[in-house]
Amino acid sequence: MSSSDRDQAPSRRRFLAQATLVSGLAVTYPAWADSFVDLGLPGGPSQRELTGAFPQKGRMVLQRSRAPLLETPFETFDRGVFTPNNQFFVRWHWAVIPEAVDVASFKVAVRGHVNNPLSLSMADFLKMPRVELAAVNQCSGNSRGYFQPRVAGGQWGNGAMGNARWTGVRLRDVLDRAGIKNGAVAVRFNGLDQPSVDSGPDFIKSLDIEHARDGEVMLAFEMNGEQLPLLNGFPLRLIVPGWYSTYWLKMLNDIEVLDAPDQNFWMATAYRIPDTPHASVTPGQTGFKTVPINRMVPRSFFTNVTDKTTVKADAALPVRGIAFGGDCGVAAVEVSADQGKSWKKTTLGRDAGAYSFRQWSTELAPPRSGKLTLQVRCTNTKGEVQPSEPNWNGGGYMRNVIEQVELTVA
Repeated sequence: MSSSDRDQAPSRRRFLAQATLVSGLAVTYPAWADSFVDLGLPGGPSQRELTGAFPQKGRMVLQRSRAPLLETPFETFDRGVFTPNNQFFVRWHWAVIPEAVDVASFKVAVRGHVNNPLSLSMADFLKMPRVELAAVNQCSGNSRGYFQPRVAGGQWGNGAMGNARWTGVRLRDVLDRAGIKNGAVAVRFNGLDQPSVDSGPDFIKSLDIEHARDGEVMLAFEMNGEQLPLLNGFPLRLIVPGWYSTYWLKMLNDIEVLDAPDQNFWMATAYRIPDTPHASVTPGQTGFKTVPINRMVPRSFFTNVTDKTTVKADAALPVRGIAFGGDCGVAAVEVSADQGKSWKKTTLGRDAGAYSFRQWSTELAPPRSGKLTLQVRCTNTKGEVQPSEPNWNGGGYMRNVIEQVELTVA
């Protein structure tokens, strides 16, 4: 992560000027309804409804409207490594979300086991040293709709992820300004969203103190050079590179330093994974230890061909896609056209950083007529390779099995 060398004063004025537009945003879409949309995934109906009814968003796959779950149409990922803000996926846990944020009065509390409690405005953050980082934000349950046997939860396809250039300030700099007391063990984060029922647990997450102060975790106020869309966390969002998006708190307004482990519902009960290789267990298995979900694992995808693609026989076949290493960079991406018996290395595109999507491409020998099954796998810089068999757990978390497409050759 490197400090931005742009002039920050004009940038501050630009951000605050833009922010007034969001703080007065008129809600023009229909009231969010309690509804679910079934996906065309294994074991379910074939409907994949698209919506353009949400503010600052283009056409999105509608997973749920209350609270909003919007999936990025997968063809978007073929256009480049950075996901456009207006098609960046959306995932909220509770339906009570501010429809507007008054930036002039917005404050972030920094409190708890600190020497100097703070109340910081957006103007305060915009005066601090600025950093930028490219990082993938991926829902813990991305691809949950493909789990077999099926599991409860949002039935995402593969589009509950996105990659952006995040601009903001280091969390470490904010914590240092507050002064961490001896004995601090964790930092807990809260946002402006609220439970829709009185008994609902407020959505809060925490990081170990060492992780919170590693210099990479940041508080972002821009993505892809523009202010955050309201549904992606405007005006301030926690960025935790290499970790699943459950930790990426949106509309962040409270930072609490703890002197004891966090036992809130969203850490002690929810978002737990089996403490087993690849977080995998047998359906129905019980009695295993669990831990909070944490680091992402490597993944790769085709973006220019799908199961519906027809290609020409006896003509060279160009294929391309994206990959990411999880909590580190991409070392290699390989493609197989013979059910994994042999693998061909692809050409990697520009490296935008260890936490970013990376494009890959190759050209395959002319296929014969009939069906052609292609597979793609990523190896990250830690030497971790995508598995050939899918994992399974009751939360539908951390799927990263080798992806495949079946083409028609004619």
